[in-house]
Amino acid sequence: MKSTPEFKVERITTTGTLTDRVFDALKQLINGEDFQPGSRLPSELKMASRFGVSRTVIREAVSRLKSEGLVESRQGSGVFVRDRNMHAPFRIDPSIMDSVQSVLQVVELRLSLEGEIAALAAKRRTREQMVAIKHALKQIELDEQAGKDGVEADIVFHRSIAEATGNPHFLALIEFLFNFLIKATLITRSYEATKAALSQQVKEEHLRIVDAISRQDPEAARLAARQHMEGASRRLGSVDLKRFIAQSESQDSH
Repeated sequence: MKSTPEFKVERITTTGTLTDRVFDALKQLINGEDFQPGSRLPSELKMASRFGVSRTVIREAVSRLKSEGLVESRQGSGVFVRDRNMHAPFRIDPSIMDSVQSVLQVVELRLSLEGEIAALAAKRRTREQMVAIKHALKQIELDEQAGKDGVEADIVFHRSIAEATGNPHFLALIEFLFNFLIKATLITRSYEATKAALSQQVKEEHLRIVDAISRQDPEAARLAARQHMEGASRRLGSVDLKRFIAQSESQDSH
């Protein structure tokens, strides 16, 4: 059995979510050269002492490491670093999403999915699911008329289409990507709201998707969804994201 490596950490004294900070520190050790695959993590008690936090915080941080496939428990032996292999789950580092290029890359990833999702929805949707899709589209309009940003309604709209595929993995993957695109969606919708032509363009794109799914035309649905995502990518790319974000944060602080 491999011995436990030296535990090079500093006590956490700053404010914030302690679990997040411990998780990040442990992840850095695991992804670095301190803890190689097969290495055993120190005991909860030792880590709690070294970090200066409770054992509950350590337990929660280790649980998150397990959920990401970075460590595993071995009965009676402790917690060990897993091999870096295909069993590690797909993830996106949230810290990179302040990069314009990274946001566009995630949008591009979503573009490749939405076409197939719409095509499958056109093939498989039920009458009840079609009603839900149309209701979600109408809610976007109602939110806009009420002066809301429409982001939540937009997400519900695309989620309703994913649900109509009958494949829960599409829905799970789309919801995962939405976690990283909420800010980008807010920015593009805010930008579109300032230009009537762009706002109308988005409405027409949505309508084409809904019409194709309603007619149960997979090819038309696939094309309409891809055109919508390509349009979203162009609109996002035309915005000075850094300046727009700075302005939004400045307005929120007042």
